[in-house]
Amino acid sequence: MNAAAPERGAASRAAPPTCGALFTGFFSIGISGFGGVLPWARRMIVEQRAWLTGAEFTDLLALSQFLPGGNIINLAVVLGARFRGWRGSLAALAGLLSAPLVIVSILGAIYGRFQHDPVVARTIAAVAAAASGLILSMVLKIARPLLGDPRAIAVAALACAGLVFAHLPLLLTMAVTVPLGLLLARPK
Repeated sequence: MNAAAPERGAASRAAPPTCGALFTGFFSIGISGFGGVLPWARRMIVEQRAWLTGAEFTDLLALSQFLPGGNIINLAVVLGARFRGWRGSLAALAGLLSAPLVIVSILGAIYGRFQHDPVVARTIAAVAAAASGLILSMVLKIARPLLGDPRAIAVAALACAGLVFAHLPLLLTMAVTVPLGLLLARPK
């Protein structure tokens, strides 16, 4: 996959991040992007710390989406393991989950008390709109490395059509598009 725009990455990387750097990096993702961390994860991993290139991030995210569980949690575990083995996985995961765990517990208690307040309902609607914008922004950034590959675009479009328009289950859509993507991506 070739990137449409040059990004910092493999050439500018120094030593792999330490377990402490993985913890603090993913802690900053967990605290900054509460509720929609993928845009923050890409920014920190690719643009700020240059741990991965944009294409490497997209590949790792694709693997994380294929695995069972939350995408960002899988990404933290896989990235941590890539650089520091199981200790890196634990450090990245602990960094990602520690702050949100505390915040969700506090917000859950507050929401339980004030859930019927109209201001709270409007606030939740506003947060949902902002989250939708973040997701759309992330989709465009993740798709950028695929723009030079019409085969990748075709597989992505097929997956989107299956999920959005045909309302196919995710597993069925993946059962068709993953083998197709592998077939089209194989070396000639």
